[in-house]
Amino acid sequence: MSSPADAQTGTTTEGAPAKLAPKDYRGRLKPVWCPGCGNYGVLNALVQALSDLEIDPDNLALISGIGCSSRLPGFVQGYGFHGVHGRALPVAIGAKLGNPRLTVLVVGGDGDGLSIGAGHFPHAARRNIDITYMMLDNRIYGLTKGQTSPTTPAGFGTKSSPRGVVESPMNPAGLALCYGATFVARGYSAHMPQLRSLIVEAIRHPGFSLLQVLSPCVTFGKGSGYDFFNERVQPLPEDYPADDPAQALVHSIDLQTIRTGVLYRGKKPEFVEVMRGIGGARGRELDDTAPAIDTEALVRRFS
Repeated sequence: MSSPADAQTGTTTEGAPAKLAPKDYRGRLKPVWCPGCGNYGVLNALVQALSDLEIDPDNLALISGIGCSSRLPGFVQGYGFHGVHGRALPVAIGAKLGNPRLTVLVVGGDGDGLSIGAGHFPHAARRNIDITYMMLDNRIYGLTKGQTSPTTPAGFGTKSSPRGVVESPMNPAGLALCYGATFVARGYSAHMPQLRSLIVEAIRHPGFSLLQVLSPCVTFGKGSGYDFFNERVQPLPEDYPADDPAQALVHSIDLQTIRTGVLYRGKKPEFVEVMRGIGGARGRELDDTAPAIDTEALVRRFS
């Protein structure tokens, strides 16, 4: 886990903080993914996007569950929380409600988000809380050595389904659309310029953002590797209107041409602002002029 205080911000000649370069968002820990893993591309695109947005690491929270992709918070400058399997979204919601100033990113895999964590996904989306959920989809359980995941294609043989998967794969982008997410996009770890742009757009969106990232597993995902995606992945047309959820759903379920880009962008009230309006989230007390909260008194009160 990395600490924001480790970032070397520097100053300009006028004394103002200098813009952080992508390398300044790198954590002290070195990535431990397999050589060629798609997650390296995601990490590179993420630090570039954070630099583009000029996000202060002191206001950045990265929440993850369990899995290969969930190691990512340790490789980035920010407040990292490596939680238990499938529980990243409720932790992220609590962090955002507790401190709305934070830029909250959630990162996890298809197994973490669509299997044990599947119950949290629809509620995070329908609440429209201002967090960005990057689901790194490698279509396999990589950390536990190659078992069937919720997005493994039907017929594909794995260690847990040696005769081939019989269930239909789940569709992260399609599910997010049906759950009412106001920003749904799909990227590919081998197309870093587009992925960088998508991360920027997802973070800027004032509401819940789902970014499904196709991130091949080179060790166990042999049927869903770079060759498979390179033949099928195409960006959405430049004139594609991202305001029609029905059209977005059609593109999300196309198995022959896997479309990347912003599938849908909509508007509805953001959850924290709604909760502030009814007194259910922190608001004015976060103002710089407000007195500090006596945390010791709170601990004594509830002990």
